Amino acid sequence: MKIEFLGTASAISIPRAGCACPVCTEARAKGLPYSRSGPGLFIHDLGLLIDTSEDINMQLNRAGIMHIDACLYSHWHPDHVLGYRVWEMNADLHHPGSTRPTDVYVPQQVAVDLRQFLGAWDQLTYAEQRGLVRLHELADGDTITLKDTRITPFRLAEDYVYAFLFEQGDRRVLIAPDELHNWAPPPEVHGVDLAILPIGVVEFHPLSGARQIPEDHYILQYEATLAQTLDMVRTMQPQHAILTHIDEPSRLGYDDYIRLEVKLQAEGLNIQFAYDTLQVEV
Repeated sequence: MKIEFLGTASAISIPRAGCACPVCTEARAKGLPYSRSGPGLFIHDLGLLIDTSEDINMQLNRAGIMHIDACLYSHWHPDHVLGYRVWEMNADLHHPGSTRPTDVYVPQQVAVDLRQFLGAWDQLTYAEQRGLVRLHELADGDTITLKDTRITPFRLAEDYVYAFLFEQGDRRVLIAPDELHNWAPPPEVHGVDLAILPIGVVEFHPLSGARQIPEDHYILQYEATLAQTLDMVRTMQPQHAILTHIDEPSRLGYDDYIRLEVKLQAEGLNIQFAYDTLQVEV
């Protein structure tokens, strides 16, 4: 599997408009890999996109991706779905009525939530009526087979969010786009070849140890921390882990993450921090 990180930010991209912090200032001056756009992954050999952030049009152009065979939605949050107008790409404007639809797979709870929030389901059904997508609602327990790969969506502890286990021959890849709060990795994902996980909020600076988020901050009640995410990696023992969903409030720039990689690898954790345009093969 060839996996490309189209975007590695969260709801707050880097640089954030109006922000003059050192991380955003550096990202404006240097661009990639210091800048980060909204969350998105593309698996090239499957033609599969996971989530559509508001930055998806730019990301597809940057990656040279001309068509998307299939798409999975992980949950309803705006930074993961509000790029749904990208499906207009499947219309041939020079030949009205001619389309190349994408198969869009929506897990059970995501389908419920998209009907409730953001007007997203109306947008997707409109796209289906125009022949731009084919919608597939997945009941919990359903699997998808694309080419030679079996994909199993499953709920996380925050049970409106899904992760995906990919099985291709003897290779296994776990992709959890967001929301690991209170999650305990089940045995089925232990020892995967690759785990792609959200970094979590950075409560303590991982290099200096300084507290970055006040102990009584509400975010700690709803989000996993970087330390908790690293404990999940230790439990899972993947061959390789890549952390993404990295935002400006972490106060860490690209160079900081490189230094942190070195530190963690010296501790025996094969962890990498993603950046926009990163490609990996499994």
